[in-house]
Amino acid sequence: MSANQRLTRVFKEAKEITFDDSDKYVVFSDCHRGDGSWADDFAHNERIFFHALNYYYDQEFTYIETGDGDELWENSRFEDIKQAHSQIFWKLSQFYQNKRLYLIWGNHNRRWKNYKQCQKDLSQYYDERDGKYKPLFEGIIVHEGLVMRQAKTGSKVFLVHGHQVDYLNDTLWWFSRFIVRNFWKLLQLGGAKDPTSSAKNFRKRNKIEKAIIKWVEEKNQIVLAGHTHRSVFPSGKEPPYINAGSCVHPRCILAIEIENGSMTLVKWFVNVNDNGTLFMDRKLLEGPRKIDDLVRKLVKKE
Repeated sequence: MSANQRLTRVFKEAKEITFDDSDKYVVFSDCHRGDGSWADDFAHNERIFFHALNYYYDQEFTYIETGDGDELWENSRFEDIKQAHSQIFWKLSQFYQNKRLYLIWGNHNRRWKNYKQCQKDLSQYYDERDGKYKPLFEGIIVHEGLVMRQAKTGSKVFLVHGHQVDYLNDTLWWFSRFIVRNFWKLLQLGGAKDPTSSAKNFRKRNKIEKAIIKWVEEKNQIVLAGHTHRSVFPSGKEPPYINAGSCVHPRCILAIEIENGSMTLVKWFVNVNDNGTLFMDRKLLEGPRKIDDLVRKLVKKE
């Protein structure tokens, strides 16, 4: 099966979510939550991420994660990840309890493809403050893809991790996981680049992006993805391929907000005011752009 066919299959099988201009969504990708060790790339941004979660929860956003939320290639025990980032899972459980959470699996948390494994690992978490287990995501289904459809116009946004066009991380995922789990942690200390990662290999990243853009143009369909860790927000002349970036950048996390029928790329980071006081800041990087404008551009091209 070709990369194009794999992406098409996910699109056809994806769960559909209907929304209107009153609904609000935030899309994060590639958090790579680890076990809290020196190899945990998420750990240095955990406070920023937790602050952003509180903001989106209070503002009544629905949380969507487009793959690789948990680093299950470097770490075989999900319990270690839950324990290391218990406050994150506690907050995400609040989104889930209020029916405001959707998860998509990527190549690094492909384990969630298995429903029984999801129930085993994701049904509860240990609350350190109360010293007992509490419900986490009981009964959750982690999707391979989602389709968001506007109620009035029928415009669709296809959400997918994007590794489906990456042969090494899709078809040969078991080999890539073996390399990462057994060798990458040791090589990381010496500054080596992960050979399986599109985030650290510019040529591979560009190849993946071109493959997704080709699918976008052939299918006349907006795509919101992750996987490459590089945020992408199209200009007026570019095809509507959007990428939410990641949460493992050295000094910030990135997200896509969907509100009032528009998309916006935002950055969360630690800023400093004139008095030298540090604070969590949110900055709009690109947008907002109406989803319907992106659809009209596709129709016009066709």
